[in-house]
Amino acid sequence: MRIRNGRATKAGLLSATLAAAAIGATVAVAAPASAAPTAVPQSQSAVAARTAAQAIAWYSSRNGSTAYEGYCEKAARLSWARTTHHATAIDHWNSSDGAKHTTGTPPKGAFVFWNISAYGHVGIADGNGGFWATSVSGKIGHKASTGYFSHYLGWKPGNSN
Repeated sequence: MRIRNGRATKAGLLSATLAAAAIGATVAVAAPASAAPTAVPQSQSAVAARTAAQAIAWYSSRNGSTAYEGYCEKAARLSWARTTHHATAIDHWNSSDGAKHTTGTPPKGAFVFWNISAYGHVGIADGNGGFWATSVSGKIGHKASTGYFSHYLGWKPGNSN
């Protein structure tokens, strides 16, 4: 969805609605743009829960795609078929949605976070110290270390909630 002057554009809303329909997700009406962003659980019956391997497969099947540039949180959410939505990666990191871990190797499928902008950045851990994410050389890609981006924050368990 495109945001301009604090408001979603009609084209952006249509695009987001069509994308949600394409994956069989339930579409809900969001709070006004002036409302504080929060995690919003949607219908649990829309999509079956995914495994860490399926979340990684979602990214790897889109390797090289630029379709999600600027939408890292959306890509992470779609990879797990999550029903909980966060406005930004940094909102996800700061939410009560999963325990924060700042040490250790993130397990396969964990959400990995960086503080690289006001919105943060998120990807999915490969379980070996690397990750899949958007914005890897300008597209979806894999890197062998979370050190690829600066200001690594840590990880939270991956899930389809």
